[in-house]
Amino acid sequence: MAGKTPSEKRLHKELISLVKEPPPGMVVDVDQAEQNLNVWTINMQGAEGTLYDGEQFQLQFKFGTSYPFESPEVTFVGQNIPVHPHVYSNGHICLSILTDDWSPALSVQSVCLSIISMLSSCKEKKRPPDNSFYIKTCNKNPKKTKWWYHDDKV
Repeated sequence: MAGKTPSEKRLHKELISLVKEPPPGMVVDVDQAEQNLNVWTINMQGAEGTLYDGEQFQLQFKFGTSYPFESPEVTFVGQNIPVHPHVYSNGHICLSILTDDWSPALSVQSVCLSIISMLSSCKEKKRPPDNSFYIKTCNKNPKKTKWWYHDDKV
């Protein structure tokens, strides 16, 4: 691994770990990830016994050169974006560990598990209340996604 940056070394190690021990219902597109270590696609199956049972989703992870000190950009992509109170119709995800609560101790696996958990705990399929406003005004960077409509209730 001579000549690799610390970020590339970490990503390579995480990719191997994700292939060997993937979270339930998740499979990383290894060929794509090996061609471009900074962009991964993870195919995800909705957890059994949940509102998303049997559904297929795709997550895209984009890693910057500061990873793991900076969180990856994680979005749902493809034809099926889950209808969920914390997922905008453009695939942006409201999950604190992807923004303010990110830690270098977290990994792709832990992010995947958090997303599975978020979907699995859903009681009603609906978009966030401000979905259409957000889609029109959002920053293109999903890491800028915040819990806007929750601020007044905290």
